[in-house]
Amino acid sequence: MTESTEPTALPEPTEQPLDLLHSETEEDLRAAVRALLAGRAGHQAVLGRIETDDPYVPGLWKSLAADMGAAGLLVPEKLGGQGASHREAAVVLEELGRTVAPLPYLTSAVVATETLLALAQESQEAAGLLADLASGRTVAVLAVPLSTAPGAIPGPTGSGSDSRSDSDSDSDSDSVPGVADAVAADLFLVPRTDGLYAVPADAATVVPQSPLDLTRPLATVTTRAGSGTRLADPDASGAAVRRGLLAGAGLLASEQLGLAEWCLEETVRYTRERHQFNRPVGSFQALKHRMAQLWLDLVGARAAARAAADALATGRADAPLLVAVAQAYCSKVAVRAAEECVQLHGGIGMTWEHPAHLALKRAKSDQIALGSAGRHQDTIAALVGLEPPR
Repeated sequence: MTESTEPTALPEPTEQPLDLLHSETEEDLRAAVRALLAGRAGHQAVLGRIETDDPYVPGLWKSLAADMGAAGLLVPEKLGGQGASHREAAVVLEELGRTVAPLPYLTSAVVATETLLALAQESQEAAGLLADLASGRTVAVLAVPLSTAPGAIPGPTGSGSDSRSDSDSDSDSDSVPGVADAVAADLFLVPRTDGLYAVPADAATVVPQSPLDLTRPLATVTTRAGSGTRLADPDASGAAVRRGLLAGAGLLASEQLGLAEWCLEETVRYTRERHQFNRPVGSFQALKHRMAQLWLDLVGARAAARAAADALATGRADAPLLVAVAQAYCSKVAVRAAEECVQLHGGIGMTWEHPAHLALKRAKSDQIALGSAGRHQDTIAALVGLEPPR
């Protein structure tokens, strides 16, 4: 019997291929957000705001979240949102990353919104809160440290905990340090041992901390145990928080991508204009090689960030893996791009008047936000069955 020479048919793919290209609608959204930020939150405006106690540009959140509808991109239309997806939210975050805009978009419109979306079918309270978030009227923040990685949810620090301040030592309270954008929140989603609670900001104590990145303020949030409205039981709340953190980590890569893109573009522009020995410094071979390598890194970061956003948007089973890949790669590219931006600008890049330091501080802060690169590398190893050496 002779063997058949017909090629063996490959199994049918169970999911659609990843789409890494932006549609015309997504590019229109990008143009609209970029125009808004250029007029209201350019780098000079941000530099002026960080000298004050309130880094948020007045009225900018209303323009972006409410008037443009960006706060409701992830919320279905039946719940009062735009019915878009993570792809559109990723476009917004790319543009926010370019300007290092001080807005609670990642924390409220992504992390808190995704957390509530996981509960909306079973909880009328969660569905009602989603409508408020989608309209831009309410800013909600998940009360966990900014460094919390998906799947690594810390328990509340209740009575008897060493993390409580002295002023709370005589009361039962939950205290969480390092909560991003807490000072802008109208509502906190507080994970506790008996479930997830929605606590109004006026029922919590918010103590600002000194962050590295002044455009994303941190604070310690303290709430009295049992205060607020219980939204879900422990199992459901744990799954909801994991979903929120996963979406946040995946779309944080888009913010890092936008930041890195601006750093490269600004560096190329400057080295074309800056002359030494009657030549643009950008024509020197050593600098060209550094910028070319950075461009190659950016191409990889763009693919990783858009793959994570598309996987989240389509609900792919491998979304956790693609999110971990995006974070492990994009966080390093953003830091390297910001460092090169500072160095290749020479003396002016070291001044407070130039916005390069804004990008560097945001990149370093993002490097540990929602899980460090090392933590995400461990996640990749676990998901693909590669045990790390011991």
